[in-house]
Amino acid sequence: MKHTYPRKNWEWFGVPGHLIVSQDCRFHLCTLVGPWLVSTVGEWLPDSTSWHIYSDSRGVTIEGLGDARRADFLNKVGFIEIGAGRKYETMVFATTGERCTAPDCNCGLPVVADWSELDTDGYNERGDAHRGHYAMCEKVARLAPGESPHWDEP
Repeated sequence: MKHTYPRKNWEWFGVPGHLIVSQDCRFHLCTLVGPWLVSTVGEWLPDSTSWHIYSDSRGVTIEGLGDARRADFLNKVGFIEIGAGRKYETMVFATTGERCTAPDCNCGLPVVADWSELDTDGYNERGDAHRGHYAMCEKVARLAPGESPHWDEP
């Protein structure tokens, strides 16, 4: 199927594109496809002050200090879900055409027009999140100008 927004015109970013706790996510892909930002995040490892809450709720005791404590947490608890029943998610947002020019950042990330996601998908495996991100990029790349992504369309 023909792409309205061909892959050669997609723009990739090395930062997460959504989720308030994304700075603590170990996995992220972020791609501008035409006027849409496609963002996938996952593998959330909250800050260490929260580890006891998650480990206690699972009936496990984490041990060690520093990196050893983090490794024990990941071995016994693992990454935390970022949404109900999912450890990874892809979301699509409309952009304004403007870019981040904040003096303390200047990353060039597109400015999101509205944080209400237009389409989304969730996963529990890293490979599925990777493939799902590309699939969502392909999906929005085939939309006609003026057409918007929608949850219930394949």
